[in-house]
Amino acid sequence: MNVLLHVCCGVCASVAAERLMCEGHTVTGYFYNPNIHPEDEYRRRLDAAEKVAAGIGFELIEGPYDRERWFTAVKGLEYDKEGGGRCLVCYEMRLRKTFETMKKKGFGAFTTTLTLSPHKCSSAINEIGRKIDEDHFILCDFKKKGGFSRAGEIAVEIGIYRQNYCGCIYSLEESYERENGKKKKTDEAGGSGQKG
Repeated sequence: MNVLLHVCCGVCASVAAERLMCEGHTVTGYFYNPNIHPEDEYRRRLDAAEKVAAGIGFELIEGPYDRERWFTAVKGLEYDKEGGGRCLVCYEMRLRKTFETMKKKGFGAFTTTLTLSPHKCSSAINEIGRKIDEDHFILCDFKKKGGFSRAGEIAVEIGIYRQNYCGCIYSLEESYERENGKKKKTDEAGGSGQKG
C-alpha cells in the first residue's frame, strides 16, 4: 500500500519508514510541523528528515510551515504541561493535514512517526488518527520492539541531528526549566557533580 507517513523529525522517521517498508508498504514522508520553533530548529529537523529519506530510500514532501495557524489552534492551552491538551490539539492538527494531503495526492493510507517517542502516548495519537479516518489510518506504536533504541542507532550511523525537546516554544521553555531546576538542585547539594 502507498502510505503517507507524517514525519516529525529524522530520528523518528528512520524506524517508522524502515518498519513500514519491511511490511511491504511504499512510503512517502510528509514533514508537516508548524509547531516547531524557532525556525532554525525547524530547518535542522527538516534537514535531518531529508538525510534519513535519502539514506533509507523514500520521498519526503515538505508541508507548509504555517506557524500562525498553529498558535491560533493552541490558544488558551499554551502552558498546559507537555502531553496535555495543547499536545493533543497539536497532534490532531498535524494528522488532519496529513490525512487531507493523503486524499489530495491519492495515497492509500496514512500514519505518523509520533508514536516512536517514549514521551508521547501512542494510544492517544492512534485514537486521534482513527477519529480522523479509521479506514485509512494505520495504527502503530513504533516505540515497541526496541524502536526508540533502534532510532538512536540509525541517527548515529547516518550522523543526523537529534533534538532535545518536543518542538514547540512551550516545550522548549519546559526543557530549560527542567535543566535549570536540575542544575539548581545539584548546586544546592554541594556542587555541580564535576570532578576537579
